[in-house]
Amino acid sequence: MKGLLLNLALVVLCAMWAQADVPVQADFQEGKILGKWYSFGLASNSNWFQSKKQMLKMCTTDISPTADGNLEITVTYPKMDRCEKKTMTYIKTDQPGRYSSKSQRFGSDLDIRVVETNYNDFALMHTIKTKGSEVNTIVSLFGRSKEIRPELLEKFNTFAREQGLTEDQILNLPHTDNCMTEA
Repeated sequence: MKGLLLNLALVVLCAMWAQADVPVQADFQEGKILGKWYSFGLASNSNWFQSKKQMLKMCTTDISPTADGNLEITVTYPKMDRCEKKTMTYIKTDQPGRYSSKSQRFGSDLDIRVVETNYNDFALMHTIKTKGSEVNTIVSLFGRSKEIRPELLEKFNTFAREQGLTEDQILNLPHTDNCMTEA
């Protein structure tokens, strides 16, 4: 039991340390992040990502406020011949631009940061996902339109590498028209 508690404490400390150097958008304005976004980049060191990345494609993410002041995130993505939706709640923390979330389905905790955004073109996000003793890094790039400037993709790739992710853990998502008009 003592060993289990020590391991859990180490996982929490590692997750906190990993996030300590990750900045949050200065003067973050939550109202400006609301609305529809398109995914362009996804990077992760998780086993799930490695096993699924060849099937992943561009998807949409809608961000809206909840009645209790948090954010509802609805992701619509192509899966085989249909569009799937996944909805999560991002809970505000004391730091603007930083959120937490819990996946009941997968039993994981998320610490999400909006690293950089200009609200009109792109948003770069960093997430630490903790599930038991497993801690994974996730970096995401979103754009407001179905096209994104090459320099923003390079910014995403560079930031992902700075977080310790390798080239085979970084994916510039393939374009698709499937599920792009879903609300």
